[in-house]
Amino acid sequence: MLDGYTTEQLWQFANWAGLAVVVAVAALLTILVVLVRTIEQRVTTIKATLEQAVENTNDTALIHETAKRVDAVLTEGLEHHLFLGRVLDKVRS
Repeated sequence: MLDGYTTEQLWQFANWAGLAVVVAVAALLTILVVLVRTIEQRVTTIKATLEQAVENTNDTALIHETAKRVDAVLTEGLEHHLFLGRVLDKVRS
């Protein structure tokens, strides 16, 4: 199989094959580094988004209390409205 080649030709073939392997490995490692950087950036973005979501939901316990107080304000406003309506009805009569 290798009878027709000289030792020098076999060494040249081995050198070129080795160079091709080194170039392929370098290309694959470069792709890997780029992908890892992209993943790191996206993880950082997701982490910031999740932290903001936590900040946005920290005060959800106050929603129930706020609703009660809004209802109280609306009830008070309705009482004023009814009172003023009665006063105006007496003034008009």
